[in-house]
Amino acid sequence: MGCNRNCGLIAGAVIGAVLAVFGGILMPVGDMIIEKTIKKEVALQEGTTAYKNWVTTGTDVYRQFWIFDVQNPDEVAVNSSNIKVKQRGPYTYRVRYLSKDNITHDPLTNTVSFVQPNGAIFEPSLSVGSENDTFTILNLAVAAAPHLYPNAFVQVVLNSLIKKSKSTMFQRRTVKELLWGYKDPFLSLVPYPITTTIGVFYPYNNTADGVYKVFNGKDDISKVGIIDTYKGSRTLGYWSDYCDLVNGTDAATFPPFVEKTRVLQFFSSDICRSIYAVFAEELDLKGINVYRFVLPPKAFASPVQNPDNHCFCTDREVSNNCTFFGVLDISKCKEGKPVILSLPHLLHASPEISETVEGLNANEEEHKTYLDVEPITGFTLRFAKRLQVNILVKPAKKIDALKGLKRNYIVPILWLNETGTVGDEKAEMFKSQVTGKINLLGTVEIVLLSVGVVMFVAFMISYCACRSKSAK
Repeated sequence: MGCNRNCGLIAGAVIGAVLAVFGGILMPVGDMIIEKTIKKEVALQEGTTAYKNWVTTGTDVYRQFWIFDVQNPDEVAVNSSNIKVKQRGPYTYRVRYLSKDNITHDPLTNTVSFVQPNGAIFEPSLSVGSENDTFTILNLAVAAAPHLYPNAFVQVVLNSLIKKSKSTMFQRRTVKELLWGYKDPFLSLVPYPITTTIGVFYPYNNTADGVYKVFNGKDDISKVGIIDTYKGSRTLGYWSDYCDLVNGTDAATFPPFVEKTRVLQFFSSDICRSIYAVFAEELDLKGINVYRFVLPPKAFASPVQNPDNHCFCTDREVSNNCTFFGVLDISKCKEGKPVILSLPHLLHASPEISETVEGLNANEEEHKTYLDVEPITGFTLRFAKRLQVNILVKPAKKIDALKGLKRNYIVPILWLNETGTVGDEKAEMFKSQVTGKINLLGTVEIVLLSVGVVMFVAFMISYCACRSKSAK
């Protein structure tokens, strides 16, 4: 009887030990299986999960606009008063709904090239009004004239055309005109061939961004999605030194196995530069664990605060000898037009910049840019890209509409919030095909290891207790 009991206890301990060892072995083996599967599925090749969602995004993407309606245009133009603005919006458009086009695979370099068609569909149900709502905004053509034509004689000629067209420093325009373009009366009088249609995003519909050439990750998964060239080049031609390089991905996806310490590099043609995001927090998104990465203030810091940004300072006068922070002069990217980008409401910008504007109210939560990335696959499952378009306006003695100004203004025109979140159906599919299997494997590993250890310890204690009792 004692022998049977002892043999049973020993057998139980052995089984527990086997289970524990099996669970321990399953951990590295399981990790290898997961890694191999992920590497296969995130490659940008026909038939993979990543490729299907890469060609046509499985997420509805919306771009919301808030327009800065100027309340005191005459006071500004005549007395050089502070500009008083009220934001109006949102006016919402569905964007990025078109599939990538001209997709070409190059097996020799393990790259795939494409263009991203642009399109915007107005969404009345998600907007506060119609595209025909009218606002008082800066006259884009008049404000740009002295920047594009600094010669005094040319400005005299342009001034006569501005007056003949009855154009002033500010104008009334609809949302649709401001965003997508209108025929400018001043530009229509210029006696030589120029584009007479102007708008903040003109041209947009029926255009395409690219050509992009990105690595497909087949030979090296750590490079998947990383841009090799943009428009046939690894540089942009707008900046000097390393600031001009095209770095990282397009932010829709990143190489897998993302760690919190990683700095996510990505390129955005909207801001004409490469930029980066850093880890902020860990979140749950529809049952999926994601890492939130945010644009740090350091990315838009002045060269004084962050010497790495020295090559983004292109105009010492505009930047107050490269000391202004929180703004980006992209005039070289916009054919000399004085476009200044910032975060909405000049979040994290130099206080001196907003001294000439009243009505701004920066809010970190509402105005920051972030990416919610699933760390195992590197897929961006939710994002919010927020930026503000401003125009630099300088006094111009030869142009009547601007000669009343006594200082420079960075005039806010609008800010946008482009967002996308993985849909419920896609989230469930992602959980069942990716995270669900990984979590199940992890659970099995832990259960086997835990049960095995408990069994081994329990049976060994019982065996020792029985042996001790028998000895007495």
